[in-house]
Amino acid sequence: MDGNKTFLSDFTFVGLFTHNKASGFLFSVICATFFMAIVANGVMIFLIHVDLHLHTPMYFLLSHLSFIDMMYISTIVPKILIDYITGKGTISFVACTAQYFLYMGFVGAEFFLLGLMAYDRYVAICNPLRYPVLMSRRVCWFILASSWFGGALDSFLLTPITMSLPFCASHKINHFFCEAPTMLRLACGDKDIYEMVMYICCVVMLLVPFSVVITSYAQILLTVHQIKSEEGRKKAFATCSSHVIVVTLFYGAALYTYMLPQSYHTPLKDKIFSAFYTILTPLLNPVIYSLRNRDVIGALKRVIARHRGICSVERK
Repeated sequence: MDGNKTFLSDFTFVGLFTHNKASGFLFSVICATFFMAIVANGVMIFLIHVDLHLHTPMYFLLSHLSFIDMMYISTIVPKILIDYITGKGTISFVACTAQYFLYMGFVGAEFFLLGLMAYDRYVAICNPLRYPVLMSRRVCWFILASSWFGGALDSFLLTPITMSLPFCASHKINHFFCEAPTMLRLACGDKDIYEMVMYICCVVMLLVPFSVVITSYAQILLTVHQIKSEEGRKKAFATCSSHVIVVTLFYGAALYTYMLPQSYHTPLKDKIFSAFYTILTPLLNPVIYSLRNRDVIGALKRVIARHRGICSVERK
């Protein structure tokens, strides 16, 4: 009976809103962030698709990064907004499992993709003459397939283990979505197998891609140090700066959530860090890549100019 009760009972989110005077403002901020993230990533994908100057391996990978950002913010934020509007914070066991599965898959794919994108920057700076060969279309598709495979493997491994644990304690989730560490705290019984699998997945998901980033940028720094031209150094750093900022923001928050011992966690800290890399980062990624990138700004100007030209022709 207890097992059936676990599967049939709904969970209740404590959520981000405390129903005080600031909750309406917070709702507006999250709502605006969500729609801006969807639009910004959509514009990035559109520009990369229509502008020939952006048909390069780096932008090919960046367009898929934007797609992943759109997908995983969409698995979390709409539910937050609907809960606030309706005044309900419940989620069924099946819906919680689905959210957990999709979230782990999309975020896992982004972990791997961000890590492998460092290889692209390494080749561009350290082996520029071999760039067309080392970053061929086949290699780009391999990087993309590897990222999605890593994310899918993470989902298929952790979801059945997590959601098969007996939730015999409270069904109140002191969070705003079904995240792995939070669900683990709700579960009772033997968690040793889950914790071991979780640790292995975190090492593979976070530390392996992060080590690729560190290794790639160590080689890049050595190469840049050997460049005698000041302009050449600035160009090399400008090429990598956007990726470094995005990696630092995303991996920093994720390392806290998944690698730091539970004794260092509090519900408030968990919500802040989770909100940062699940809600804010999908907006920051396209903003950072566009504002710090002349190619993207140039592509946007060309699209606008082309649209104006078409409109002026139609008026005539």
